[in-house]
Formats: sequence, structure tokens, C-alpha cells
Amino acid sequence: MMWTDWLSLFIRWFHVIAGVAWIGASFYFIWLDNNLRTPPDWKKDKGIKGDLWAVHGGGFYEVGKYTYGPETIPEPLHWFKWEAYTTWLSGFALLILVYYFGASAYLIDPSVAALTESEAVMLGLGTIFGGLALYELACRSPLARSPLAFAIALTLMICVVTYLTTQWFSGRGAYIHVGALIGTIMAGNVFLNIIPAQKKMVAAVARKEEIDPAWGAGAKLRSVHNNYFTLPLLFIMISNHYPMTYQHEMNWLVLILIMAISAWIRHFFNLKHTGTVKPSILISGAVAMLALAVWVSWPQSAPETAASSSAAQSDSGTSAQQATVEVLTQPQVMQLITTHCQGCHSRTPTDDVFKVAPVGVVLDTWEDIERQAPQIVRRTAITKDMPFMNKTKMTNEERMALYHWYQSWSAKDE
Repeated sequence: MMWTDWLSLFIRWFHVIAGVAWIGASFYFIWLDNNLRTPPDWKKDKGIKGDLWAVHGGGFYEVGKYTYGPETIPEPLHWFKWEAYTTWLSGFALLILVYYFGASAYLIDPSVAALTESEAVMLGLGTIFGGLALYELACRSPLARSPLAFAIALTLMICVVTYLTTQWFSGRGAYIHVGALIGTIMAGNVFLNIIPAQKKMVAAVARKEEIDPAWGAGAKLRSVHNNYFTLPLLFIMISNHYPMTYQHEMNWLVLILIMAISAWIRHFFNLKHTGTVKPSILISGAVAMLALAVWVSWPQSAPETAASSSAAQSDSGTSAQQATVEVLTQPQVMQLITTHCQGCHSRTPTDDVFKVAPVGVVLDTWEDIERQAPQIVRRTAITKDMPFMNKTKMTNEERMALYHWYQSWSAKDE
């Protein structure tokens, strides 16, 4: 229905706006905390342990951080929480609207796992909230006392979840659930730890009582976790535009590597904010991302049909001419596109989900097909993410036929 498209648009738009505000605030405060300098004695006498001067928007700003707190709690006191809450709420609403109400179209891939809609939704919710529970238990356990051990355990958990989701859901559905878990952990850090700790601190300062150092230490630890999660989460938010990642045969490993590289690059900037510049981190991250891109995009041969595979394994006396693949004619290509593509990619789509051609690609005429030929072959024969969720049951033989037609057709134009 058209209203669901508009609803999805507005929720997605709001989600991006809220996410920019949240991540921007997170980056700013990590930078701010790492750039505070020892203040002069007269500021120390007032209880200020670090200060910073900045210029922005035509004015000078002075920021100070107290060892304990101000003599009186100022009004208004600005809290940074709704950026996190609204990002999570809008993201979860979008997950429900797109992936749970549209589970059969976006979440379930019969070639991965034969799930019913209710099974898929329950697995998705279990992944998100079960992962959050495990994370919280780990944070409140003795494991949290060792940063290295905790980092290893958290990394292993994310890796296991990434692998399992790719065995349950479609590639897109798997990636978005890993992102939903990370986003839920981040929002949970704010809601369950950071804000409660800050409320205790404010109440203690208002009553002139001592502040428990564990409050600030716990909140700071969660903030650091959120900081390293941001770049992996941002990639996942845009990953559905790049099927070469989530449709790869080892999509779970692709996602793990991208998350690891992006967190490593984030580490460079965190160190830089403290005055430690290590170009080797940035260079190694860039080299790793380039190597990953080369691996994922390395040209592969077209898929073999059972017939061609059988021909390849036949007696050595079989001539090459017998194994030559017959190239499709224009009417045959048109028929394949009509059968498998025009339901969505038409000026008048008939698909039950897409009422407007996705990304404006229409394939109604031969001129349309010629113009989009490279994309058609890449998405059907190489990444194989089209037809969408293979709703029209396009076979490997048909994919290979399109591939060889394109090879022949493009050669004629050279």
C-alpha cells in the first residue's frame, strides 16, 4: 500500500536525523574528553580539573569539566539522552514496518532457511534482546574488569551472531539484525547505565554527598563501547544498497571484516584526540579495506548449468563446438526479462510489494534493456540478488544464459 511507503519514508528520514544527532554528540564528547587540558590554578581552586577553548560560528567557547561538580546544580542542565532514545525507537519502528510486516519479502530467504514469518520474527527479536541480555550480563560480571578479555568476548559474540543470522535470514535481513543488535546495545548503554549513573551523580552533588567513582567509570566504559560501535553501525545502515556485500557467499565474513576494519580506523581518531598520531593504523585500515574490496569483487566465471558441467566432465573426445553455449536471441532475452524482472521494474508494476519501480529502473522496452544491460547481468548473474529474493524462481541456467547473451552483445559494440 502506498501509505506504508510514505510511513517508511518519514520514519527512515527521522531515524537518519536522530542518528546524526546521536553519533555527532557521541563523537563530540569523546573528542572533548580527550582534549581537556590541565587548567590554571585559579580554575583548579573552583574544582575544575580540565578545560578547553574553542572557536566556532564566529565566537569563542570555554568548556570546563569539574572534579566533583558545581556548587549548585544549574538550571537548565542539558542532558544528552533523547538523541539515543529517538534513534533506537525510530530504528525499531522501521525494522518492524519493513522487515517484520514484510518478512516474506525482506527477511525470509527460502534458499537459506525454510522459516515461517512468525519463526523469522521470533528469531529476529531473540537475536536482538538475547544479545543485549548477554552483553549486560558480561558488563556486570568480573569479565568487565579486564578490558582486553571483555573486548575479545564481545567480538566473539558479535561474530557468532553475524554467522548465525546469515544462516537464518536473507543477506539483507541478517545484516540489519546485526545492526539492530549493535544499536540496541548502544541505546541500552545510555538507558540502563549512562543516564542512571548521571542521575545518581547529579543527586549526590545536589545533596553535597560523595560521588561513587564507579558511577563515572561505568558510564565512561559504556560510552567508549558506543564510540567503537558507531562506524560499524553506520556501514550496516547503508549496506542494503550494496548487494556485493550481503549477497556474497561468505557474507558473514565480509560483514565481520568490515566491522573490524571500521572499528580499527575509529581507534586511530580516538588516539589522535589524545595527541597520539599513528598513521600506521589508518594506512593498514585502508589497505585492509582495499584488499577486502578486491576479494569480494574479484571476477568470477558465470554459473555453470548442469548441462555445461556435464559436458565439461564428458569424454575427452567431445569437441568444443558441442559444448558451445547457444546465445539467446532478442525475443528470448525479452521473454526472460518479462518473466523475471518486469513485475517490479516496469512503468506499471504488478508486484504485490513494489508499486513503483525500485530506484526508477524500468525494463519495459528493448531500449530500456539495452541501457540497463550491464546492471541487469551484474545483479542477476554475478551478485545474484535479483530477482528480489528470487520471487520468480530464476534458475542458474537462465542466469547463465543472460550472462552469455551480454558477453556476445557487448562484444558486438566494441
